[in-house]
Amino acid sequence: MTWLRSTHARKQGLPPGTIVHVGERRVETTAITVIAYGEGGVKESAADTPEACRDLARGNGVTWVNVEGLHDTALIQRFGDVFGIHPLVLEDIANTNQRPKAEDLGEYLFLVFKMLYPHRADGNLVTEQVSLVLFPNMVLTFQEVEGDVFDVIRERIRSGKGRVRKSGADYLAYSLVDAVVDHYFVILDTLGERMEAVQDVVIETPEPDTVSTIHAMRSDLIYLRKTLWPMRELVSAVERSDSPLINRAHRPYWRDVYEHTVQVIDHMESLRDLLSSALDIYMSAVSNRMNDIMRVLTVIATVFIPLTFIAGVYGMNFRHMPELGWRYGYAGIWVVMLAVAAGLVVYFRRQRWF
Repeated sequence: MTWLRSTHARKQGLPPGTIVHVGERRVETTAITVIAYGEGGVKESAADTPEACRDLARGNGVTWVNVEGLHDTALIQRFGDVFGIHPLVLEDIANTNQRPKAEDLGEYLFLVFKMLYPHRADGNLVTEQVSLVLFPNMVLTFQEVEGDVFDVIRERIRSGKGRVRKSGADYLAYSLVDAVVDHYFVILDTLGERMEAVQDVVIETPEPDTVSTIHAMRSDLIYLRKTLWPMRELVSAVERSDSPLINRAHRPYWRDVYEHTVQVIDHMESLRDLLSSALDIYMSAVSNRMNDIMRVLTVIATVFIPLTFIAGVYGMNFRHMPELGWRYGYAGIWVVMLAVAAGLVVYFRRQRWF
């Protein structure tokens, strides 16, 4: 978190709208790709400047401009100058710690949300912020790194499958948000599989490391909750928006994404309950194991109490103890002590104390 504190420190005292990259630099160079499509065909190209993107977007159809890398604040500022994006929106684009939200700024819609990836080998959840600016015939997306869950949308555009090539820019924006929400199910399924494995370990062989795993998964669910609830608000705001940028015929699709978001939240809450149950089971298993250990130790101590008493009595070495002069006194004491121990063990077994 040191880099986060230092970055926020650099923003202190700056006027609103000042673009400062907040987050980790995750790519070396910024890349810009442009996909211009319509019912007649698709044209994909790479662009070097926002002006080139504007020139490619002047034709008919829909243009999707995707920017990979947010550390180049000068480039983000140029996009704002070329496409007329408000400075506060540009500031939000460069800040990777934004809460998911939707804003209607009249000439365009601004959406910011989180893209999640399955767990790495180290168990950490991979997150990426995506900013989307919707214009009448163009969609701008800003990502932190290359590689995403949008490949399925690109394939639909290239192959002409589905409605994306026949619909406007708002349908493309819906498709991108829908792809992100659908991928949340993959994340939750991965968490569910890990949770089932943890439950098996908790029931069979609970170990101290299990608690660390449970707490790590709980942290992931907390982060998911902070991401999914605002995402539901985002989709609801777009679906209910009066913006002319959202085609009335496409509003049912946004409503469908909203329902998917609610399902994801319900699934997440179920996983939270299962995780809490797993922690309770672990604590019960540890407590039961401790009770078993204490029971065995108590039985052993109880058996040795009378034996210690007998050994203490005959270890006092008084001169006038008649048993000390018996020829078979030593063997007799052993018989008595073994008989007492055996009797106590039989009694405890009948009482099912161990």
